[in-house]
Amino acid sequence: MITARDSRRIDADVETVFGFMDDPHNHAAVTPRLTDVRDIERLENGGKRLSYTYRMAGIGVDGELVQTVHEPPERMCFKLRGRLEGTIDLAFEPVDDGTELTYTAEYALPDTVLTRLGAPVVRRFNGRQLRAALRNVAERFETGAG
Repeated sequence: MITARDSRRIDADVETVFGFMDDPHNHAAVTPRLTDVRDIERLENGGKRLSYTYRMAGIGVDGELVQTVHEPPERMCFKLRGRLEGTIDLAFEPVDDGTELTYTAEYALPDTVLTRLGAPVVRRFNGRQLRAALRNVAERFETGAG
């Protein structure tokens, strides 16, 4: 398993940041290499199920994302299914006049990716992707686009 975790302060209240991240189209807007979200279905727990395409090593990887935890405005968790298996956990904590957004991801990547690139390269790549996603969320609120 490859694990990445980071936090970033967002210049908006918890409810606003949670609401932004609760829209799957916004995930595609802030997550590098996430090129498509589709077939969005609302679940009984308030979360969503959707299909996605993620570009990795120049190849589009399709999968399904199921929101297993939906606890506004504190937490949302997702299960990745398909060629990428794993979990994503987003925690939202009020700080001063903003939100501390913590993003934790755990992935089991296809053996071909690990074999070709090696686990250390994949870990660094995932860490950069996660930091970029957090930076993109923060920038959305700094520019007023969130």
